[in-house]
Amino acid sequence: MPAVAETSVARRGEAGRAGNEVRSDLHVTFEERTSGGIEMVLRSRVELYYGEVIRQQVRDVLRALGLEHASIEIVDEGALPFVIAARIEAAVRRAGLAPGKSALPEAVTLAAPSPRDRLRRSRLYLPGNEPKYFVNAGLHGPDTVILDLEDSVHYAEKDAARLLVRNALRAVDFGAAERMVRINQLPLGLTDLEEIVPQSPDLILIPKVETAAQVVEVDAAITSIAKQASVTRPIWLMPILESALGIENAFAIATASQRIAAITIGLEDYTADLGVAKTAGGSESLYARQRVVNAAYAARVQAIDSVYGDVADTEGLLHWGEASRAMGFEGMGCIHPIQIEIIHRAFAPAPNELEKALQIVAAYEDAQARGLGVVNLGSKMIDAPVVQRAVKLVARARKMGIVADPSSAGEPS
Repeated sequence: MPAVAETSVARRGEAGRAGNEVRSDLHVTFEERTSGGIEMVLRSRVELYYGEVIRQQVRDVLRALGLEHASIEIVDEGALPFVIAARIEAAVRRAGLAPGKSALPEAVTLAAPSPRDRLRRSRLYLPGNEPKYFVNAGLHGPDTVILDLEDSVHYAEKDAARLLVRNALRAVDFGAAERMVRINQLPLGLTDLEEIVPQSPDLILIPKVETAAQVVEVDAAITSIAKQASVTRPIWLMPILESALGIENAFAIATASQRIAAITIGLEDYTADLGVAKTAGGSESLYARQRVVNAAYAARVQAIDSVYGDVADTEGLLHWGEASRAMGFEGMGCIHPIQIEIIHRAFAPAPNELEKALQIVAAYEDAQARGLGVVNLGSKMIDAPVVQRAVKLVARARKMGIVADPSSAGEPS
């Protein structure tokens, strides 16, 4: 039989989105070439102003990925440079090219490392494959932002979202907000860590944790990757308990790693595991939430509540938050910026509560200064547990900025 000539098929990849309803993103179609340099077609909403800048970035990204010959078509809907780089890299990787190479954007200066016990009243979820939410997230004033790689990202887009979140951690200034990333359920989450950890996130959320061994596995992976990438900033952990088994193992999970700063609960998955409806009153999850709080305090980590899913029900959110604080939680998740201010209000002490606590603390400090072992407030003797509770409440109010920090007294405003 005559020999059949072999034909090579150019490798091709696509990534990103474009269209009338899309903003701050772009769609990239990439195809390899063996010669001819870079052939580029660009359609952009901002081509008149930034067309040449975008073209130059495309060339720079392809060069960083080791590609000198390619055909690339870009439909741009106002994407920022960190998004452009992530989408091109995703398309190239989907074509099976540039293994082991990355096109990282310029890094911003990071805020100070996040303390283990920092204020975490609100944590705003940002879908990891939606760049339009990233840039202004810090302006809404959440205590933390969560770049989510799990439930908000379709399985087919996990690879592209991973690169987008990596670039956002490197290039986006989230202001005073702590930078969290929710990785995927293990074992896929370990792949997420390879891209995420080198960019020094403040905290990793581990979803659907049921055993301490899962936390240990994530801890070991972070330690190994951080060492290879010379990351020296602390990276904390927050396991999410989302099943009956996870709740029963709450204390073992909360004490599985020195990296753990908090534990939290995911009520949608928890109630699904029980096969019951999630209600506004929350009676079906009361045991689980109490168990999380008790385990957290026993382990000396923070207890953080789930999200409140009805964005329109602001009154219900306020009541839930107040009940959550009364139960011992220190914060909760939010799925829309409108919820942030309400959550902060819910987790703040009431004026009369704070006033009484300040009086108790002042009486305690006076007794200490006078060498007295008994604290009196007027005609009443104050028990030690009451003093301890008041001290904690005042300290938390100072973190919130409700009460002035005495260490800053006299400093110029």
